[in-house]
Amino acid sequence: MLQERTIRIIGIDPGLRRTGWGIVETLGNSLRFVASGTVMSDGKMDLASRLRTLYEGLTDVIHAQQPDEAAVEQTFVNKDAVATLKLGQARGIAMVVPSLAGLPVAEYAPNAVKKAVIGVGHGEKKQIHMMVKVLMPKATFDTDDAADALAIAICHSHHRQSAQSRALLAGL
Repeated sequence: MLQERTIRIIGIDPGLRRTGWGIVETLGNSLRFVASGTVMSDGKMDLASRLRTLYEGLTDVIHAQQPDEAAVEQTFVNKDAVATLKLGQARGIAMVVPSLAGLPVAEYAPNAVKKAVIGVGHGEKKQIHMMVKVLMPKATFDTDDAADALAIAICHSHHRQSAQSRALLAGL
Protein backbone atom coordinates (compact mmCIF):
# COMPACT_ATOMS: atom_id res chain seq x y z
CA MET A 1 0.00 0.00 0.00
CA LEU A 2 1.24 3.47 -0.86
CA GLN A 3 2.03 5.69 2.08
CA GLU A 4 0.49 9.13 1.87
CA ARG A 5 2.75 12.13 2.06
CA THR A 6 2.10 15.74 2.79
CA ILE A 7 1.58 17.79 -0.36
CA ARG A 8 2.35 21.51 -0.31
CA ILE A 9 0.15 23.53 -2.67
CA ILE A 10 0.52 27.13 -3.77
CA GLY A 11 -2.64 28.87 -4.89
CA ILE A 12 -2.16 31.96 -7.03
CA ASP A 13 -4.72 34.71 -7.65
CA PRO A 14 -3.21 36.64 -10.58
CA GLY A 15 -3.51 40.38 -10.95
CA LEU A 16 -1.34 43.08 -12.45
CA ARG A 17 -1.48 45.33 -9.36
CA ARG A 18 -1.68 42.57 -6.76
CA THR A 19 -1.01 38.87 -7.23
CA GLY A 20 -2.08 36.93 -4.17
CA TRP A 21 -0.45 33.68 -3.12
CA GLY A 22 -1.35 31.16 -0.46
CA ILE A 23 0.34 27.97 0.66
CA VAL A 24 -1.47 25.03 2.26
CA GLU A 25 -0.41 21.52 3.11
CA THR A 26 -2.72 18.58 2.67
CA LEU A 27 -2.44 15.04 3.98
CA GLY A 28 -5.45 12.85 3.37
CA ASN A 29 -8.44 14.96 4.44
CA SER A 30 -6.45 17.32 6.65
CA LEU A 31 -5.58 20.81 5.53
CA ARG A 32 -3.04 23.12 7.16
CA PHE A 33 -2.27 26.78 6.54
CA VAL A 34 1.41 27.48 5.85
CA ALA A 35 1.74 31.05 4.57
CA SER A 36 0.19 33.70 2.35
CA GLY A 37 1.01 37.07 0.92
CA THR A 38 0.74 39.44 -1.98
CA VAL A 39 3.21 40.42 -4.68
CA MET A 40 2.54 44.03 -5.66
CA SER A 41 3.62 45.98 -8.70
CA ASP A 42 3.87 49.74 -8.98
CA GLY A 43 1.17 51.16 -11.27
CA LYS A 44 3.54 53.98 -12.28
CA MET A 45 5.99 51.53 -13.87
CA ASP A 46 5.77 50.38 -17.48
CA LEU A 47 4.01 47.08 -18.19
CA ALA A 48 7.19 45.06 -18.76
CA SER A 49 8.65 46.22 -15.43
CA ARG A 50 5.42 45.39 -13.61
CA LEU A 51 5.37 41.89 -15.10
CA ARG A 52 9.04 41.45 -14.12
CA THR A 53 8.15 42.46 -10.54
CA LEU A 54 5.43 39.78 -10.44
CA TYR A 55 7.79 37.21 -11.95
CA GLU A 56 10.55 37.93 -9.45
CA GLY A 57 8.16 38.05 -6.49
CA LEU A 58 6.51 34.72 -7.31
CA THR A 59 9.89 33.14 -8.04
CA ASP A 60 11.08 34.22 -4.57
CA VAL A 61 7.94 32.77 -2.94
CA ILE A 62 8.27 29.42 -4.72
CA HIS A 63 11.96 29.22 -3.87
CA ALA A 64 11.30 30.01 -0.19
CA GLN A 65 8.16 27.88 0.28
CA GLN A 66 9.04 24.86 -1.91
CA PRO A 67 5.50 23.85 -2.98
CA ASP A 68 4.85 20.53 -4.74
CA GLU A 69 1.93 21.68 -6.88
CA ALA A 70 0.39 24.95 -8.06
CA ALA A 71 -3.14 26.13 -8.82
CA VAL A 72 -4.05 29.32 -10.65
CA GLU A 73 -7.43 30.97 -11.06
CA GLN A 74 -8.65 31.27 -14.63
CA THR A 75 -9.23 34.72 -16.03
CA PHE A 76 -12.75 35.97 -16.46
CA VAL A 77 -13.42 38.30 -19.38
CA ASN A 78 -14.75 41.70 -18.49
CA LYS A 79 -16.03 44.60 -20.56
CA ASP A 80 -12.65 46.37 -20.69
CA ALA A 81 -10.60 44.49 -23.29
CA VAL A 82 -7.35 46.27 -22.35
CA ALA A 83 -7.76 45.35 -18.67
CA THR A 84 -8.56 41.75 -19.62
CA LEU A 85 -5.44 41.56 -21.78
CA LYS A 86 -3.25 42.92 -18.98
CA LEU A 87 -4.78 40.47 -16.50
CA GLY A 88 -4.06 37.68 -18.99
CA GLN A 89 -0.41 38.72 -19.08
CA ALA A 90 -0.21 38.65 -15.29
CA ARG A 91 -1.90 35.24 -15.37
CA GLY A 92 0.76 34.05 -17.82
CA ILE A 93 3.42 35.00 -15.27
CA ALA A 94 1.44 33.19 -12.55
CA MET A 95 1.45 30.03 -14.66
CA VAL A 96 4.98 30.11 -16.05
CA VAL A 97 6.79 30.71 -12.73
CA PRO A 98 5.64 27.46 -11.07
CA SER A 99 6.00 25.61 -14.38
CA LEU A 100 9.64 26.73 -14.65
CA ALA A 101 10.14 25.43 -11.10
CA GLY A 102 8.96 22.01 -12.30
CA LEU A 103 5.55 22.11 -10.62
CA PRO A 104 2.36 20.80 -12.18
CA VAL A 105 -0.05 23.72 -12.63
CA ALA A 106 -3.82 23.28 -12.38
CA GLU A 107 -6.35 25.91 -13.42
CA TYR A 108 -9.73 26.57 -11.82
CA ALA A 109 -12.63 28.77 -12.83
CA PRO A 110 -13.72 31.29 -10.18
CA ASN A 111 -17.06 29.49 -9.67
CA ALA A 112 -15.25 26.15 -9.10
CA VAL A 113 -13.16 27.80 -6.37
CA LYS A 114 -16.29 29.24 -4.74
CA LYS A 115 -18.08 25.90 -4.91
CA ALA A 116 -15.12 24.08 -3.31
CA VAL A 117 -14.86 26.57 -0.46
CA ILE A 118 -18.43 27.73 0.28
CA GLY A 119 -20.45 24.95 -1.36
CA VAL A 120 -22.02 27.01 -4.14
CA GLY A 121 -20.63 28.50 -7.35
CA HIS A 122 -21.69 32.05 -6.56
CA GLY A 123 -20.92 33.99 -3.43
CA GLU A 124 -19.45 37.13 -1.99
CA LYS A 125 -15.74 37.53 -1.29
CA LYS A 126 -16.64 37.98 2.39
CA GLN A 127 -18.18 34.48 2.46
CA ILE A 128 -15.07 32.97 0.87
CA HIS A 129 -12.77 34.68 3.36
CA MET A 130 -14.93 33.57 6.28
CA MET A 131 -14.87 29.94 5.09
CA VAL A 132 -11.09 30.05 4.58
CA LYS A 133 -10.86 31.03 8.27
CA VAL A 134 -13.30 28.26 9.25
CA LEU A 135 -11.35 25.64 7.30
CA MET A 136 -7.99 26.93 8.53
CA PRO A 137 -8.39 28.93 11.76
CA LYS A 138 -4.68 29.85 11.82
CA ALA A 139 -4.80 31.35 8.33
CA THR A 140 -3.75 34.96 7.96
CA PHE A 141 -3.84 37.08 4.84
CA ASP A 142 -2.73 40.65 4.16
CA THR A 143 -5.08 41.31 1.22
CA ASP A 144 -8.26 39.96 -0.37
CA ASP A 145 -6.00 38.59 -3.11
CA ALA A 146 -4.05 36.47 -0.61
CA ALA A 147 -7.33 35.14 0.84
CA ASP A 148 -8.52 34.30 -2.68
CA ALA A 149 -5.22 32.52 -3.34
CA LEU A 150 -5.74 30.38 -0.24
CA ALA A 151 -9.23 29.53 -1.54
CA ILE A 152 -7.66 28.46 -4.86
CA ALA A 153 -5.18 26.23 -2.99
CA ILE A 154 -8.06 24.72 -0.96
CA CYS A 155 -10.00 24.09 -4.19
CA HIS A 156 -6.99 22.27 -5.64
CA SER A 157 -6.59 20.16 -2.51
CA HIS A 158 -10.21 18.99 -2.87
CA HIS A 159 -9.94 18.31 -6.60
CA ARG A 160 -6.61 16.47 -6.37
CA GLN A 161 -8.07 14.19 -3.67
CA SER A 162 -11.04 13.40 -5.91
CA ALA A 163 -8.72 12.62 -8.83
CA GLN A 164 -6.60 10.34 -6.62
CA SER A 165 -9.70 8.52 -5.36
CA ARG A 166 -10.96 7.96 -8.91
CA ALA A 167 -7.53 6.63 -9.93
CA LEU A 168 -7.43 4.24 -6.96
CA LEU A 169 -10.94 2.97 -7.67
CA ALA A 170 -10.10 2.47 -11.35
CA GLY A 171 -7.10 0.35 -10.33
CA LEU A 172 -9.21 -2.02 -8.19
